[in-house]
Amino acid sequence: MKTLVIVSHPYFARSAAIKALQQTAESLPDVTVRNLEALYGDDTAAFDVAAEQRAVEAAERIVFLFPIHWFNLTPMLKAYLNEVWSYGWAFGPNGTALKGKALQAVVTAGATEHTYSAEGLIESTIDEVLTPLKASALYVGMRYLPPLAFFSAMGADAKTLAGFEWQLKCALGEPALAD
Repeated sequence: MKTLVIVSHPYFARSAAIKALQQTAESLPDVTVRNLEALYGDDTAAFDVAAEQRAVEAAERIVFLFPIHWFNLTPMLKAYLNEVWSYGWAFGPNGTALKGKALQAVVTAGATEHTYSAEGLIESTIDEVLTPLKASALYVGMRYLPPLAFFSAMGADAKTLAGFEWQLKCALGEPALAD
């Protein structure tokens, strides 16, 4: 399955987890990676919309790889949705470019899994935090796949990061892991 991984992290240089996951995705067959901040800095108006739309059109599955940023998308990822998933292309009259494609969120969180539970500090699960992304995907006719969440990612040691990487390889369907 041709997969497009859209990476966004406002502080990429400081992120061991997102860096490791991006490198893992880049090593897989049939996976294209586009890091929004590497391409456009933090300029939310700088998107090459046509190039981004072509990348999406070439994929069957879109994966958003990002840290939960104050219980939300990163600023660049939100701007990406605003600019790239445009009326007439993604939705509205004749807007069917995303219809039938799959969307999956792969997220890191500095907090523990317990924090993201009904009993935890925010009294919300990761699925609940990602509800706006799910709603956006369904609105444009995509299939929303269950998210893959990596908790306690801030300061994770090498063994933990290796586990994250292995889970991402499995999720993206690396052939050797399916055998």
